[in-house]
Amino acid sequence: MVGTMGVALSVCTLPGQVTSDRLGPGLMELGLGIHGEPGAAVADLQPVGVVVSHVLKQILSKEIQYVPITRGSRVVLMINGLGATPIMDLMIAAQKAVPELQLEHGLAVDRVYTGSFMTSLDMAGFSITVMKSGPTILQRLDAPTKAPYWPVGAEGDRPPAKIPVPVPPPCSSRSNELQPCFTERFFCIKMIIQPQELSEQGCILEVAIQAAADEIINLRDKLNEWDSKVGDGDCGTIMHRGATAVLEDMKKCYPLNDAAETVNEIGASIGRVMGGTSGILYDIFCKAAYTSLKGSPIITSKQWASALEASITAVSKYGGASAGYRTMLDAFIPALTVLKEKLDAGDDPLTAFLLSSEAAMNGAESTKDMHAQAGWSTYIAADLLSLVPDPGAMAAAAWYRAAALAVKKKLQPSES
Repeated sequence: MVGTMGVALSVCTLPGQVTSDRLGPGLMELGLGIHGEPGAAVADLQPVGVVVSHVLKQILSKEIQYVPITRGSRVVLMINGLGATPIMDLMIAAQKAVPELQLEHGLAVDRVYTGSFMTSLDMAGFSITVMKSGPTILQRLDAPTKAPYWPVGAEGDRPPAKIPVPVPPPCSSRSNELQPCFTERFFCIKMIIQPQELSEQGCILEVAIQAAADEIINLRDKLNEWDSKVGDGDCGTIMHRGATAVLEDMKKCYPLNDAAETVNEIGASIGRVMGGTSGILYDIFCKAAYTSLKGSPIITSKQWASALEASITAVSKYGGASAGYRTMLDAFIPALTVLKEKLDAGDDPLTAFLLSSEAAMNGAESTKDMHAQAGWSTYIAADLLSLVPDPGAMAAAAWYRAAALAVKKKLQPSES
């Protein structure tokens, strides 16, 4: 129901990083991302009326039909500043947009919101959002709210900001001792006893997790470099954050003798700190694996393969990607295929794991030749995509491969 497009006159300054120089004097970028991702096109500066007209035509395109809005529809309009655009300039854009919607597109404009609602640090520019309206939508937009920067109607003043809620403990359900967990609505106590001595499976799981996390930490800068060319440049930083949390939480509360619960805790660690699409998808990945594994004290190699399959299915379902979409699944799907083939053929589980990790790396590398069909890369020109592999796929393949090599070193130290 909602269509949005942004126009930038400058690139935002990412803290601790050199500001990109892709936008020179007299240029503007159309279709950029809120995190500074490259846009669909760079063009010469144009008068605001021309820009607004172009953006509205893109959002309301009859050919592509991004949103179900046609002549005669009622809509809500938002003119949003990206961080460094004065309200006066935003009002000028709104002044151009309203008659354009009414006269050129035949739409009734029920509400207009103008201000800086979703910013990109110090980026100069604005985004235009058009949403299909209706009685229920308007009722909810006009409802009382405690959001301090949402424009209020004629009734009432802005309420004071809410007091922040303390962050809950890092581990979702496990700790060595009683730990209070404060949330907005309830107080709970969580406790579980971590095993004093690790089983053989627990030891293997520990070295695999350690190696996988270490590999991601070491790859941070390379992942960021790749992602700066096809995304918002923070894939390595986000993955590094998750890997660091996993290592910290493993020392405190992972029940390594219980593989299913450990996988569940990894998901909790990732979900707590990673954020973004990657954090959500990895959390889904781990929860699906946990559901597949739970109830089995000793996990067989075929059960691990089934868990990987369940994870891939869940990520595909909720993320909307599949093989060939240039995502992390392009590493996991080849890995699963080889893993199942080798195990069904009666190969040694370690050999099957190692060969599947090679397939994961090959799959990730092959994303250079793929046309993106999911994620931010769908907006990037094909010639730019062909220069680098998908960062998410490379990250997935890297930690999977590192885990396989660590298990080999643990089980076959003389050959490593």
